[in-house]
Amino acid sequence: MEKRWTAIAFVWAMSFLLPAYAIEPQTVDRTIQELTRKNPAEKDAIEKGVRQIARLWQEKDGDDAVFQTFCLEKYITDPVEKEVVFRKISDYMEAINGHFAQMSERLGWHVTVDTGPIHPVDYMFSTLGPRAHLTEDLYDKKIAFYVALNFPKLTLAEKEALGNDRRAWAYARLGDWFTSRIPTAVRQQNSLVSNDADRYIDAYNIYMGNLLTPKGRKLFPQEMILLCHWNLRDEIKANYNKGKEGLEKQQTVYEVMKRVISQEIPREAINSGRYDWNPYTNTLSDAGQTIPFTPESPERYRKMLNNFHAQQRIDQYMGDTYLDRKFNDEMEMALTDVEALFDRFLSAPELKEVGRLIQKRMGRKLQAFDIWYDGFKARANLDTEKLDQQLRQRYPDAQAMEDDLANILVKLGYAPERANYLAEKIAVDGARGSGHAAGASMKGQKARLRTRIPAGGMDYKGYNIAIHEFGHNVEQTISLYDVDYYLLEGVPNTAFTEALAFVFQKRDLEILGIDNNDPEKNRMDLLDKVWSLYEIAGVSMLDIAVWKWLYAHPEATAVELQEAVVALSKEVWNRYYAPVFGVKDETVLAIYSHMIGYPLYLSAYAFGQIIEYQLENYFAGKHFATEVDRIFALGCLTPNVWIQQATGSPLTVDPLLENLRKALEKK
Repeated sequence: MEKRWTAIAFVWAMSFLLPAYAIEPQTVDRTIQELTRKNPAEKDAIEKGVRQIARLWQEKDGDDAVFQTFCLEKYITDPVEKEVVFRKISDYMEAINGHFAQMSERLGWHVTVDTGPIHPVDYMFSTLGPRAHLTEDLYDKKIAFYVALNFPKLTLAEKEALGNDRRAWAYARLGDWFTSRIPTAVRQQNSLVSNDADRYIDAYNIYMGNLLTPKGRKLFPQEMILLCHWNLRDEIKANYNKGKEGLEKQQTVYEVMKRVISQEIPREAINSGRYDWNPYTNTLSDAGQTIPFTPESPERYRKMLNNFHAQQRIDQYMGDTYLDRKFNDEMEMALTDVEALFDRFLSAPELKEVGRLIQKRMGRKLQAFDIWYDGFKARANLDTEKLDQQLRQRYPDAQAMEDDLANILVKLGYAPERANYLAEKIAVDGARGSGHAAGASMKGQKARLRTRIPAGGMDYKGYNIAIHEFGHNVEQTISLYDVDYYLLEGVPNTAFTEALAFVFQKRDLEILGIDNNDPEKNRMDLLDKVWSLYEIAGVSMLDIAVWKWLYAHPEATAVELQEAVVALSKEVWNRYYAPVFGVKDETVLAIYSHMIGYPLYLSAYAFGQIIEYQLENYFAGKHFATEVDRIFALGCLTPNVWIQQATGSPLTVDPLLENLRKALEKK
């Protein structure tokens, strides 16, 4: 109860920091009327701009007379001057973004890149937010007001009516820059919470050599250390077609996952190999003797709750919720449309037939961890130990992979000159976590590809992740260097960069020169796509459900959140998975670390896979490299416009389900 009232008191106290909108409505109306009288053809644009900065204006910015004078003097009426101003602003923004991003990269370098032991001072500097004061500085200098007045925010419908007018699109993207005014202290607190969550999941390793089976056996190499959940999931995938021992390993990993979700896992078993741990009985032992331990509960869910409270503080200044911002603003798709799209796929009756096919291929009933079934891939029939050995020799360290990036692009169809152009703008680092891609923010800087590289060299898991991240880096480079306006840099949302990352990842064996001449290849690829989307779409629905629950229960404690997440995971499972798996009340969907470190990001993966399927269909029979260059130079349009211009088709799962029905007929 004490924690609950503390949270309420904090939110109440924060409410006094709400901005005071200082401009009288009559002043706003008079200003619009006077500007419109001089520029009648621009009435709508004038009203948008004036009303937008009136919402952002605070008492410290000046009185009504200062506001009105600013609007009358700073509104640009000459379209030629407006374009000149736009290009200057673009140059300034690129410089600001680029150099702040470079500072952040350096400050977080030792925490994200494997440079050796982390010193406490590394964590201290990693929490600094160099650009924390930037937004307020731009308001104080009235730069933000100048931009918002002349380049106001457009609605989603207005953007999608812009068609092929690239300059209008660029103006619209500038209009997205200054739509809120959040105090520096609130931004800094959000950064601290985010960094704390990142550190938590980046250090959540399980020492596999210390795990015990019910009979006290050890199944995994002593040196094997796997990050939760990414590496644990990959270990399950790697053990298909490995017989009884492979199944036992999968079951053991799943027992670990369930203890993490329930928070019964001993704190002493996290990121430590000091003791042996039996996840089946949840007992800790030292030299064969059972010893007492402390369950982690509810630390995992406390991190999630911290994220929620940080976003609540931002909500007060935005007038909306984190759910609104993630979907309406970032994804630029309505949450209801997202849920409808995922629900249509997850409810498809054909998935039951896919489940039966998997059971037949495995010779056993489905178990919950089979949401990660990897047997449709060609790699499921490969000797992964041989692959590991080959890759360790090829990529003994990060530099070896960086030196090979151009060669990889050539194998994907790029001409050597173009391959070198892209590769020289990408660097490779050894990651502490499972891996990620960090794009450059200004021309002249490099994108960073990060993947985990053990001391003995890169194994297949690291390579597979690296090729995925390389896809991100290629997108990041094309959409920065080759887009016609800097303000159109990037893609509509993270789902679109995930799409190219998946396209690259699918070609990982092809890059190694391993061909699959199986006549069933296309059918197997489709089934693999379907099962992978089945997994991630359901997890996305859970992620959304958790945040809906949080907003419905803003006073919840970490323990109450823990109970809710477990209950919601069972609910989503029973709705979409129990009909296929034949078992109820599984909690496996709640294992995803994204829910802690990257809240509401999971939907991007599901969208990425849907978009990937459409892109792959489009690429068929076309020159891959040429089309990748063309499509990702479209830049940051809205999702519906981007996918239409890229492939000529809207975003939908119907073609995927139609082709699935055809594939299932070919038994």
